[in-house]
Amino acid sequence: MRCPDPGFWRGRRVLVTGHTGFKGSWLSLMLTQLGATVIGIALPPEGEHNLFSLLAGSLRLDHWLADICDAGDFAAMVADSNASVVMHLAAQALVQRGYRDPVGTYAVNLTGTIHLLQALRRLQGIEAALIITTDKVYRNDGSGRRFVETDPLGGEDPYSTSKAAADLAVGNWRASFATELPSLATARAGNVLGGGDFAEARLIPDMVRAAASSQPLVIRNPQATRPWQHVGDVLTGYLLYVEDLIGRPTQTPRALNFGPEAQREPSVVEVLDAFSAVFGASIPCSHAPDPSRPEAQRLTLDSTMARTALQWQPRYDLGQTLASSARWYAAWRRGEDMARLTAMEAADFCQ
Repeated sequence: MRCPDPGFWRGRRVLVTGHTGFKGSWLSLMLTQLGATVIGIALPPEGEHNLFSLLAGSLRLDHWLADICDAGDFAAMVADSNASVVMHLAAQALVQRGYRDPVGTYAVNLTGTIHLLQALRRLQGIEAALIITTDKVYRNDGSGRRFVETDPLGGEDPYSTSKAAADLAVGNWRASFATELPSLATARAGNVLGGGDFAEARLIPDMVRAAASSQPLVIRNPQATRPWQHVGDVLTGYLLYVEDLIGRPTQTPRALNFGPEAQREPSVVEVLDAFSAVFGASIPCSHAPDPSRPEAQRLTLDSTMARTALQWQPRYDLGQTLASSARWYAAWRRGEDMARLTAMEAADFCQ
């Protein structure tokens, strides 16, 4: 099993957009542990509870606040970062919010990505930029087959389509301005789980909130399946990807899937039952489908190319992922030192 190379990351300046989000906070922590100098550009963290604030004692980074939709200020910050690596995670990442605010979703996910691509043109010193999209960029025909990187991109909702458009924009900029850009690629990952996610309309955070409030958990589609995996495994893949984009630029693919081991993806209700068992709390549920806002019934990725090209392999299976998540949220409810606990968990993926 290949791990990120501290010798590669030590002292390297890494710009992370969206560092105040769930994945961005985890990534910033892992980069810090690997010895990188992290510069973060993002909006303030959302909500009363958020991982970035909990990790304040563990994160050593330059914390810059900016809106990636403001092209001028954002480009100036990218230039001022003097980074050699850019990892672009800033996004509107929620399907249901995309329905409520399609214009804002497109502005952040597509236009914001284009602002970054433009900011990178002719910028000296940046060796690689990894743009994070999603497993939902693929045109889903409902067959349930595993998507591969060469499948057509598309989407049936504003979030999915905006991310597919961003993925296409990366390919377009790479083809149109190749001599002006660093090594450029997109990473497409499935549904990440792990301690510290407090977002709305996400399964594990919703379960934790339901257990705390004794209110029923409302499930839209209990039989839907997704490629759930631990956030640390996905971020490990991103880090290995960057290492190879710089170390083997002509051999490394320009788009890669990061999903769990090939197996039958569990349904929402199966994940609910498994998490409840390890969390030690019964979570009452109600079923409230919303036919006006459809989501794909089945979604699964083929990650053979990432395993072959990067020697990447998930460390946790779903049982371990759910157990780790349950321990994290149980400790958080007890008021434990979550910066220390999260740092210990992140270290497992860095060695």
